[in-house]
Amino acid sequence: MTFQDEQGVLSGFAASRTEDVPLRDLRVATDAQEDHVMWTQTITTPMRLELAFDVTIDGNRMTGDSRAGRLPRSTVTGVRRVP
Repeated sequence: MTFQDEQGVLSGFAASRTEDVPLRDLRVATDAQEDHVMWTQTITTPMRLELAFDVTIDGNRMTGDSRAGRLPRSTVTGVRRVP
């Protein structure tokens, strides 16, 4: 995942070994304790799926879940990489 904030407009993309896809409907909800980031993306490999993500950002860590249609939620985690 790569997120970009250009003059208050948030965008991003997800990169894998087989494809790069844009993040859509990217939004942030902030409360006093944490930041929630939500977005959707469409993948085509290994099959075409529409994924919806809802994650919490805590410093350099991201935890949350994704959902693909009627399939059960999957846990997702990530750590910020500094180039």
